[in-house]
Amino acid sequence: MKESSAKARYSSLPDKIFDISNIVFMLLVVTVTLYPFLNMFALSFNDANDSIRGGIYAWPRTWTWDNYNYIFNEASIYHATLISALRTILGTITSVFCTAMLAYTISRQEFVLRKFVTMVAIFTMYFSGGLIPGYLLIKELHMINSFWVYIIPGIIGVFNMIVIRSFIEGLPDGIMESAKIDGAGEFITFMRIVLPLTVPALATVSLFVAVYQWNSWFDVFLYNSSHLNLSTLQYELMKILQTSNTAASSTNAGDQFAAGQSGVTAVTPTSIRATMTIVASLPIILVYPFLQKYFVKGMTVGGVKG
Repeated sequence: MKESSAKARYSSLPDKIFDISNIVFMLLVVTVTLYPFLNMFALSFNDANDSIRGGIYAWPRTWTWDNYNYIFNEASIYHATLISALRTILGTITSVFCTAMLAYTISRQEFVLRKFVTMVAIFTMYFSGGLIPGYLLIKELHMINSFWVYIIPGIIGVFNMIVIRSFIEGLPDGIMESAKIDGAGEFITFMRIVLPLTVPALATVSLFVAVYQWNSWFDVFLYNSSHLNLSTLQYELMKILQTSNTAASSTNAGDQFAAGQSGVTAVTPTSIRATMTIVASLPIILVYPFLQKYFVKGMTVGGVKG
C-alpha cells in the first residue's frame, strides 16, 4: 500500500514537469558545453576553402586531412611534442611533490613559522617582481636556454599548496600520532601516511599543474626561443599560426593561402586555429577521465564529518 502511494506521488504531474525540465536543462548545458569543441572539430576536418563559405557547425561538410597535414609536416613539431610531454610529466610530478611537502609542513601545529611562511606565500599570489626582474633573476640563476626553466620557477604553487594543506588538516590527528608512536619520523609519516590519504587532492592539483605545463608557451618565448631543441608544442603551434596569419594577409585573397611548396593544400588561419585547438586539447581530454574518479572520491571524503 505504501509503495503504491509513493509511486503515485512520484508519477504526479509536478514531478513529471520537474523531471522533464531537469532533462531539458541538462541537455542544454551539455550542448552549450560541447558545441564549441565540436565546432572546432568540424572546422579542423573540413576543407579550408569550403569553410570560408560558412555554415559549418558540429560536423564537417567536406572532409579533409589537409589541415593536420599542414601542421604535422613541420619537422620540429614532433620533437616539440616530446619536450612538451617531458615538461608536463616531470613538471607535474616535481611540483605536486614539493608543494605537498610544503603543505604538510605548514599544516603541523608544532611548526613555529607556519603563519609566517603562509603569509609570505600568500603575499606572492598578489604581488610579483614583474617581467623584467623575473627575467634578470632567471638569467642570474643560469637557467636561460635550459630545460629546467620550465620546472624550477613554478615548482611551488601557492594556490595548490593551500588546497593540499586544507585537505591534510582535515585528516584525523590520531593517524599522525600513531605513526609517531611507532617511531616514524616526519618524512616517513609524509610518505607513508599523508600522501596515500591525500590522493584525491593530489590528483586535482596534478591536473591543474599538467594543464598549465602543457599549455604554456610564453616561458619558451622568453627564455628558449633561440634554441629549437627546447621548443614546445604550444610554441611551435603559435609560430605556425603567426605564419598563416602573415601569409594570409599578404595574399590577394586575404583569407586563404597555399600551404607548403607543392601548392596543393590550401589552409586558412581559421582552419589552422581550429586544428591547433584539437591537437593541443586532445591529450588533456584523454587524461581527464582517469582523474575523474579521484574528484568524486574527494567530494565523498570531504562530505564525511568526524
